[in-house]
Amino acid sequence: MPPRPNARVLRDIKTRQGVVDNEVSRRAYLYVARNHCLPAQLRYQAQLQLNAFGRYTRPTTVKNRCTATGRGRGVMGEFGLCRVSVLPFSMFPALTG
Repeated sequence: MPPRPNARVLRDIKTRQGVVDNEVSRRAYLYVARNHCLPAQLRYQAQLQLNAFGRYTRPTTVKNRCTATGRGRGVMGEFGLCRVSVLPFSMFPALTG
């Protein structure tokens, strides 16, 4: 039985999924809110809609985390693992490079 992912990894997965699900509508509202050629009332309504989105729908909340330990520092993006977790894999030919 594989180990259960820790809470940080689960939150990261939830955040990434929320960003993907709401990306198109967020970008549309951002376009309307930043377009100065449109009436101010319409831009204001778009800004209100942007503020109504949840916390885990913003792309800036996504952080690179180690998929094995949940560690947020020293993550090698190519493998999705932190430097501490890569060390055991480097002993065997499981990882290339």
